[in-house]
Amino acid sequence: MGTARMAVGKLGEDAAVEFLEKRGHTVLERNWRCSHYELDIITFDKKGIHIVEVKTRVAPVAALPEENVNALKKRRMVAAAKAYLNSQDFKKKKNSCEEVFFDVIGVTFDRDKTDIEYFPQAFIPLYI
Repeated sequence: MGTARMAVGKLGEDAAVEFLEKRGHTVLERNWRCSHYELDIITFDKKGIHIVEVKTRVAPVAALPEENVNALKKRRMVAAAKAYLNSQDFKKKKNSCEEVFFDVIGVTFDRDKTDIEYFPQAFIPLYI
């Protein structure tokens, strides 16, 4: 079961990367990991850096993929983004800090059809 789920997830991420590249994004990282942090896709476009969470589902879908990015997941994405932006991985690729966006892509596979929904700037972290 886990292997099939991982395979579907990878297919969803592949579809998301293709979708983003067609829209002018350059992929900086895929499945970036550091300690217990993980980011699905990190891209760069003329607006800035995009931290992209991909939610992949096979129809029929009980909940919309973007609904599964809850408050805990958002906090983890922000913490992981901070770790990435402070990492050597990022410093080697960019000399200046760009604006950072937190995006969500929902990929739904339904037989021979693939639906992709893109939610740019799906959330804005609030700092107190």
